Amino acid sequence: MDNIIVYVDDAEYALHQLRPMGSNPASAPTHWILVACPPRMTRHISKWVNHAARQNWRSKWADRLFRQLTPGLSSQAGDRVSRVIAHSPLVEMTRSLIETHGAARVLDARRPKFGQDLAPVTAGQPAAQDARWAVPGAVAGMGAFLVLASE
Repeated sequence: MDNIIVYVDDAEYALHQLRPMGSNPASAPTHWILVACPPRMTRHISKWVNHAARQNWRSKWADRLFRQLTPGLSSQAGDRVSRVIAHSPLVEMTRSLIETHGAARVLDARRPKFGQDLAPVTAGQPAAQDARWAVPGAVAGMGAFLVLASE
């Protein structure tokens, strides 16, 4: 059985990434280990919500995500889907999942966010380039162009 650990935070984006992997009916059964990565609550919300309410919201959010993903992944005979909610640094979570389930491929199917770096999921994953400076540089360039064009 082939083990695949998939980190997801958006069902539509993840299904777009995963559809080509599950389309081969002649392949061996797959054990999909879905790891939901809920969005972080802002510090303003966390001041007013207790820990139990936060955990309840995270589990409801993950259940909604899993309901959208599971039917598409378990359509082949013999395929299994395990559900996990991310709670620790993702590199440590990947290490513990590999220890639990054996050798596995790791797929990061989280939707990239503009101006925000995603945490790495494996120890060998290269750090993301710092994209925060790309926008101010482009805006400054556009501003300089508009000043030159107006003269």
